[in-house]
Amino acid sequence: DKPIHSLVAGTVAGAVEGAITYPTELVKTKLQLSGSQQYLASGGQPFHGAIDCARATVRAQGVGGLYRGLTPMLMGNAAKAGVRFLTYDSIKARLRRADGTLTMPRMMLAGVCAGVVEGATVVAPAEAIKTRLINDQCLSKPKYSGAVDCVLSAVRTEGAAGIYRGVVPVMARQGANSCVRFAAYDSLRQWLVGKGKLPIWQSFALGMIAGTVTVFATMPLDVVKTRMQSLAAPLEYKGSLHCAYRVVSEEGVRALWKGATPRLSRLMFSGAIVFAVYEEVMKLLR
Repeated sequence: DKPIHSLVAGTVAGAVEGAITYPTELVKTKLQLSGSQQYLASGGQPFHGAIDCARATVRAQGVGGLYRGLTPMLMGNAAKAGVRFLTYDSIKARLRRADGTLTMPRMMLAGVCAGVVEGATVVAPAEAIKTRLINDQCLSKPKYSGAVDCVLSAVRTEGAAGIYRGVVPVMARQGANSCVRFAAYDSLRQWLVGKGKLPIWQSFALGMIAGTVTVFATMPLDVVKTRMQSLAAPLEYKGSLHCAYRVVSEEGVRALWKGATPRLSRLMFSGAIVFAVYEEVMKLLR
């Protein structure tokens, strides 16, 4: 397959998946932010689980509130999926054995590389803006009028580094995500059909399994990433390790899996949608 095919198919898959699953991402992010002391002190609304969070959002802002911050997320999701599949497929092609198969360690290596590249180039700024917008929405007196205002404000007050805050945990999370997700999907795919074509229902099912495994393996990294990108992060945390220590010491180990339910619902279906759409677009481009 040509690299441009991987880029196009990945970009389309990312855009479709982002538009469908965004409300679960918003709820997950709100839940992760809600345990911070600075968040509560600044008038942030506490929530009692994913359903309560979704209901409170709709009650306060209407259904449209569930899509607050969608624009940067959608653009970032399309771009990161394109970069992820391009990088993964390019590295995977160089790691294949003579018979065309890939060992699990090589799949994992290609996945880690893909995740780190997408994290550093696309995900960090997109996630930072998305998290700020969602965090701002939870406060008693929101200060951003939209994504552009959020970007300009971050750059004006913190410089370009403001939209790259939390880049280390982002790269760690994306590397772990892609490592687990691609290794799970491709190992199952290789076992089922080798290098052949998958029916759409099989790629959907395999993507759902890969997404489920990814959630429980990488949740702590996601919580630390979200806290590090919150509006209160400069006042509360000295770095990613300090953030993880504060979360565990103040809220308990279970807090590292806060937001797991909405993230599971999102990544189960996002994995299914992304791989199914990717496989179908690749069939059209070949």
